[in-house]
Amino acid sequence: MGYPISPLRRNRVLALTILCCLAGADPSGATEFPSTATARGTVFHDRNGNGIRDGRESGIGGVLVSNQREVVKTNRRGEWELPATDDTIFFVIKPEGWMTPLNHHRLPQFYYVHKPHGSPLTKYSGVAPTGPLPESIDFPLTRQREPDEFRAVFFGDPQPRDQREIDFIARDVVEELVGTDAKFGVTLGDILFDDLSLFEANNALIALIGIPWYNVIGNHDMNYDVPDDRHADETFHRHFGPNYYAYEHGPVVFVALDNIKWGGAKPEGTGTYTSALGEEQLTWLRNLLPHISRRQLILFMMHIPIYDTQDREELFRLIEDRPYTMSISGHTHWHAHKFLGEKEGWRGAEPHHHVVNVTVSGSWWSGEPDETGIPHTMMRDGAPNGYTFLNFDRNQVVVDYKVARRPADYQMNIFAPEEVTIADAPKHPVYVNVFNGSEKSTVRMRVGRNGEWITLNKVLEEDPYFVSLKERETKQPETLTNRALPA
Repeated sequence: MGYPISPLRRNRVLALTILCCLAGADPSGATEFPSTATARGTVFHDRNGNGIRDGRESGIGGVLVSNQREVVKTNRRGEWELPATDDTIFFVIKPEGWMTPLNHHRLPQFYYVHKPHGSPLTKYSGVAPTGPLPESIDFPLTRQREPDEFRAVFFGDPQPRDQREIDFIARDVVEELVGTDAKFGVTLGDILFDDLSLFEANNALIALIGIPWYNVIGNHDMNYDVPDDRHADETFHRHFGPNYYAYEHGPVVFVALDNIKWGGAKPEGTGTYTSALGEEQLTWLRNLLPHISRRQLILFMMHIPIYDTQDREELFRLIEDRPYTMSISGHTHWHAHKFLGEKEGWRGAEPHHHVVNVTVSGSWWSGEPDETGIPHTMMRDGAPNGYTFLNFDRNQVVVDYKVARRPADYQMNIFAPEEVTIADAPKHPVYVNVFNGSEKSTVRMRVGRNGEWITLNKVLEEDPYFVSLKERETKQPETLTNRALPA
């Protein structure tokens, strides 16, 4: 069974009659039209941090609140009003210098899910019936200091199949992050690998890092047993709230997007997905962006890379005249910096910087285990698994690549002969795989202390170390206690 999502105070209940059922609540998948009402509430200064609006706690004016379509600003008393259907998630867009409550897993509680009839029946439980619309949906905020300079940690695709792989994450990544100076973390989708019953265990693990943690939905985080995309995120809603949302930290605006479109379960038990934002989400963005200053950096966070999203140009038209935008994704299981231009449909004055983030799971927790039993799980680009730190300074950002369980200065692999004669040296190329490199990087080498610096050529080839490792593991399958590396 699911449970009601109600992280916020629910005041007196309206005597409101719902005239028709929640669309999709019927497990047969029949389409029905949701009823419409008006939701109201207050964003308030929770001075004592108890999550309840007490007598002397005033409302906060000028704060954005949304129903995933419209975006409104609270009045001077902190009051807001938005349309509501029988399937609506309301959320506050956390402003700079304020913080929402966290639950016991350090997940931000910035939303209220309104599904009076609950989610449709699915293999993995969604939201239990929430009942009638509350008379007032109140969002508590507390003050916090947010300097212009800060860092955040980003996970691509942790993607554990089972508890054993959750334990890999614990020992490979979480342990070294406890006590981090990052202000918050984000998982960029594929939080899990299809088994959504693991959300609770995974959330409990990530909470040990000790910082607020936001989540983006991935294609392996969906309910596959639904007929269309409309109800593909029900279990995600149960654990994390809205599948797209926004918040501010310091002077930066973070926008989480859902660019996974589920094609529906097929009779044979399979299904397909595509990458698109869809008109509803684009409408929300059109309503959100006018509230954001052009001086602010906007970081768009998604699972599938933006250049593979079908309706990306509709998003580009909304943001390409802004001087400070950037985006980040996961999904591919390699790390890259892409600078998008006309080829990808971007018409901005400068290329759009998109980061495809290193994955925590590397190549899906594959390859030979090390002495601790954790697979090396090298990614297909020859880079090791890990995560990134994004270092923000007003509207500028620097990306740091961090290899799991290795020193911060481990940033490249060099592939060259162990021994070579001077005469044969020109016949043997030297390959340097700079994990966080890009088309803008310059790499130079020299031989010995007094050799001349040589600028290396950029090539797009298979990493020779990955190729040799793959060949060795293929010839000695008995060394594998996990899956083999991908082709």
